[in-house]
Amino acid sequence: MKIAIVQGAFLPVPPLRGGAVEKIWTALGQEFARRGHDVTHYSRLCDGLHATEIIGGVRHIRVPGADTPVSLFALKWQDLLYTRRVARQLVRADVVVTNTFWAPLVFSPRRHGPLWVHVARYPKGQMLLYRRAARLQTVSRVIAGAIVHQAPSVRSRVCVIPNPLPPLVAPATPAVRDPNLVLFVGRIHPEKGLQLLVQAAVLARQRAPNLRFRFVGPCEVRFGGGGEAFQRKLAELAARHGAAVEFTGPVFDEAVLAAHFASASVFVYPSLAAKGEASPVAPLEALARGCPVVTSDLACFDDTIGAGSFAHRFDHRAPDAAARLLAALTGVLVDQPAWRAASAAAEARAGLFTVERIATEYLAGFAALLK
Repeated sequence: MKIAIVQGAFLPVPPLRGGAVEKIWTALGQEFARRGHDVTHYSRLCDGLHATEIIGGVRHIRVPGADTPVSLFALKWQDLLYTRRVARQLVRADVVVTNTFWAPLVFSPRRHGPLWVHVARYPKGQMLLYRRAARLQTVSRVIAGAIVHQAPSVRSRVCVIPNPLPPLVAPATPAVRDPNLVLFVGRIHPEKGLQLLVQAAVLARQRAPNLRFRFVGPCEVRFGGGGEAFQRKLAELAARHGAAVEFTGPVFDEAVLAAHFASASVFVYPSLAAKGEASPVAPLEALARGCPVVTSDLACFDDTIGAGSFAHRFDHRAPDAAARLLAALTGVLVDQPAWRAASAAAEARAGLFTVERIATEYLAGFAALLK
């Protein structure tokens, strides 16, 4: 098959600036190519990358994009300009995969090929606009339900294929598991529930004084963060109460990021974005590193993270949510034999979502469009 993958205007591929969707489709594109398919990956031209090159059997074509603007209007405008640039270079394919807002409106199925829209976030009513899409694919049942609820007419074109676990990279330095280290990896943004996490760190001063909390990720708006002022507010709250909180800033080197995962004993993802998250990849990466996870009680975690000794949830809506979060974290670390069993179960769970298995599901879906 001839497969085109079109990423958005704001992050490059390979994912030099991070980006879960960019990371996932980089891995999937190379797996499709490994199986003999003709894959072309369109993405943003920046950071000294070449306009065209071949990586892992995938042909990359890059066009100018932009850093993420603060204004929503500016964001949509920049995205539209980028999408039109891509459309001028997009060669007809058997399937065109995209997760950008404008692509299903700008691209032509007749000229470019059947449109496979990858819905990576909670829909905001735009699915009704995507009449030309051959498939609306998302990564969790809760998002599929939201798509159908907002646009009942597209029900027959909706499918669910979960996010794969990106290939694991060895840690940059030998990592020793810290039995008291709590790790968050992601954008430093209010929707991620990080104020709750800092409040839990403050409570830990009295209830679990050995715990340390590490936040890894960008706060800069251009990387999708909530801004320097938001991170400063969190840091000041922690400092005021003497909480053991550390902000590393963004880490885009996969080997360095791997060392953070490998050194933590519990991973936390306290997201509040019930209408934002689709199926976060960072908790799945933590499981693959043998790190049990604690998440908020959002339905988006049902399909991949699941529940068990390796995955705990707390009620993020409760008045005492920070205390419940801390209780869930300390529950994971209650004793070493239980932690080791949970760690092994975490790795087993992550093993269900290999790139190879998920790529097979995608290729079957693509092939169905050609019948």
